Amino acid sequence: MSAPAPSPVPASASGRAWDVHRLQSAEGRTFRAWDVHRLPSAEGRTFLVTGGNAGIGCFVAEQLAATGADVVVAGRTAARAEAAMAAIRIRYPAARLRHCLLDLADLAALERSVRELGPVRLDAVVLNAGVALDDPPRRETADGHEAMFGTNHLGHFALTHRLAPLLAPAARVVTVGSFAARSERLDLDDLQSLRDYRPKRAYGRSKLAQTLFALELDRRLRAAGSGVRSVVAHPGGALDSLTPARPGVHGGAAGRRLLGAPAGLVLQGKEAGAWPMVRAVLDPAVRGGQVWGPRVFGLRGEPKLERPQAHYTDRATAARLWAASARLTGVHA
Repeated sequence: MSAPAPSPVPASASGRAWDVHRLQSAEGRTFRAWDVHRLPSAEGRTFLVTGGNAGIGCFVAEQLAATGADVVVAGRTAARAEAAMAAIRIRYPAARLRHCLLDLADLAALERSVRELGPVRLDAVVLNAGVALDDPPRRETADGHEAMFGTNHLGHFALTHRLAPLLAPAARVVTVGSFAARSERLDLDDLQSLRDYRPKRAYGRSKLAQTLFALELDRRLRAAGSGVRSVVAHPGGALDSLTPARPGVHGGAAGRRLLGAPAGLVLQGKEAGAWPMVRAVLDPAVRGGQVWGPRVFGLRGEPKLERPQAHYTDRATAARLWAASARLTGVHA
């Protein structure tokens, strides 16, 4: 890792300062209102971002690195991680970054990935990586699981178990949810989409499974008296065409941005899409079991606390999913 750490993210060009009103945490402590353009310092803390080498994950890693924290970019290839870290260092030359090989579609490799982290204490883990919705045919992971469910949910389920000994006493596990989970329901008798595979539905269900897991994890942590908090955050509607350029990672071609301009009225780019996850990691007022998303219709804007959808908090479904996930991954936590 390089040193020294960079300064916190500077104020916007307009010089907008912190809002004057204040927020209170569950413990009664008072904090300044959140400002995405003035992040607090996180020097001395270590964060791991799965899929931090591309897309929203890269912007999460960039914004966390700007706070002075040590950021582990976890991804499948060293080359893509190096490109992402180089892009981040263009903006923040003193960013403290390192790469960890991680393939969530290969459960047997997860233990090796965690060993490679070494004796590190993690203050937050952002569970971001996964198979995106691009209308793929049904595929399977190295373990024979449907790719989206197996990577997005089962991979993170097993990884979280293996990372548990590395988590700081008050660490946060931030699961990246999706707007797509709102309209889906799990079929607990067909989690692998063997009977009826439809890409859009399979993706939405995989993100719903992640959300159910995250909220169930928080309930179990609290029942065990743990100070670790599990939080869900989602990016809303984040489009490539509205995303700023990052050399070697995201092109941000002018023509594509122009075509995406009308969508900017209701959607946003991936830089803004990262804001809810970054707040879930850094804001002292965030509590376990919460869901955070963009302010405007859950699709764009600064992050705010959301009321969870009713099916997100279905404890019976979450318990059955947990048991099935433990069986499918061989993890009994």
